Amino acid sequence: MTQENIFPENFLWGGAIAACQAEGAYGQYGRGMAVSDISFFDSQIDRQDLAKHRNVTTEKIEEAMKDPGTTRYPKRHGIDFYHRYKEDIALCAEMGFKVFRFSMAWSRIFPTGEELTPNQEGLDFYDAVLTEIEKYGMEPLVTISHFEMPLALVNKYKGWTDRKVIDLFVRFADCLFTNFGKRVTYWISFNEINAGRFSTFKSTGVVADKTDNYIQDCYQAVHHQFLAAALVTKRLHEINPVGKMGCMIARFTTYAATCKPDDVLQMMHDDQYDNFFYTDVMLRGTYPGYMNRFFKENGVSIVWTAGDKELLKEYTSDYLAFSYYMSNVSSAKPDEGEMTDANLKKGLKNPYLESSAWGWQIDPKGLRYTLNNLYDRYQVPLFIVENGIGAEDKVEADGSIHDTYRIEYLQKHLEQMKEALIDGVDLIGYTTWSSIDIVSSGTSEMSKRYGFIYVDQDDDGNGTLARSRKDSFYWYQKVIQSNGAELTVL
Repeated sequence: MTQENIFPENFLWGGAIAACQAEGAYGQYGRGMAVSDISFFDSQIDRQDLAKHRNVTTEKIEEAMKDPGTTRYPKRHGIDFYHRYKEDIALCAEMGFKVFRFSMAWSRIFPTGEELTPNQEGLDFYDAVLTEIEKYGMEPLVTISHFEMPLALVNKYKGWTDRKVIDLFVRFADCLFTNFGKRVTYWISFNEINAGRFSTFKSTGVVADKTDNYIQDCYQAVHHQFLAAALVTKRLHEINPVGKMGCMIARFTTYAATCKPDDVLQMMHDDQYDNFFYTDVMLRGTYPGYMNRFFKENGVSIVWTAGDKELLKEYTSDYLAFSYYMSNVSSAKPDEGEMTDANLKKGLKNPYLESSAWGWQIDPKGLRYTLNNLYDRYQVPLFIVENGIGAEDKVEADGSIHDTYRIEYLQKHLEQMKEALIDGVDLIGYTTWSSIDIVSSGTSEMSKRYGFIYVDQDDDGNGTLARSRKDSFYWYQKVIQSNGAELTVL
């Protein structure tokens, strides 16, 4: 096999953003308040102390609802993609994107989640975004729910713990399919659905001080999301038979700390509870047996109603999407090791890996392992929809940004993708996180940058918002032009 034909001819190269981190236009054009509007930035908090950024209480919600400003809540202004989408999409097209992943904000279509009629201004905006994507011959990849459910549903129903939210979500998705279903082939129901146990509020709307049994509510909320995903898969196939609905997880690839059997068993359990539970349900259509013991030992009793099991079994996802940033280490005695930060949760530090400035361990070979591991288990097409490194970029006097660290990170991961393709993995495409600098999901920082395109804005929201190309922009352009054959560092 020659280097040039490893990636399929129709491989979908691209990048991703999320509405809640990019759009802005808070309080405008009919958008309602979302859970993402509660996320605040505080420069006094250690950037790796994610609990202080992510833990949401009733008091924090009430405080945020009274604050009309956007500076302390960076996701409210994002990077103004709402007004600059044409420029941003054109830059992605210049790189040669084959696919552009974005989300359609629930709170922009149904501001409280309960309206009977959608907000036309919101529909018009996404119609215009799709038109711009289509103009350049790109495929749109649309995430239906990406960490921004209407806050009103949290305050009224305790988020996804109430089964009523299933119907409201299906109404939202049905509206998207009715208006755009024949223009979009690839959809994702829930972004990183396993975040419901690690970044609970933004994923499911569960607030710890609003529940008498936190872990019970977390898993009941996820159960309702499973049912909603099955229902929207059913509806998509009715409207567009060639449409593809993907499930998505934040992939927590994990290694045993040692070859001690206790550590290996812990690795197995971590993989089951953090990863496979979600994909087993959404791809195999049944709750896996290992969860029965977990639920019993943790006092969880999922409330089922008639038809739930049949629904999950009949309407499974068409492909498996996942984010991959780093790997983790599992130990039966985690308190005895050094901890480090990671996507959505902390973990044990791996002494054999380097880390980013935010403590995320860099493990390209873990991606090859992950691709083989997931494909062997499910035998469905895979789609890497997030992969990248957050870093503080320096703008030189001449305006250039030499982000060699980003190029090296991505190059090493693409090399392992090649190896996985040779291994026989069916991989649809690859969208980096992110195509352009956006507000950080975890810490609400702007200085934690992922994009190929630099946005002139600081952590406090100051800046011109001007866009400029980084060195990685030109590198990725060559990668796409060569269909993955050109991977040399600039």
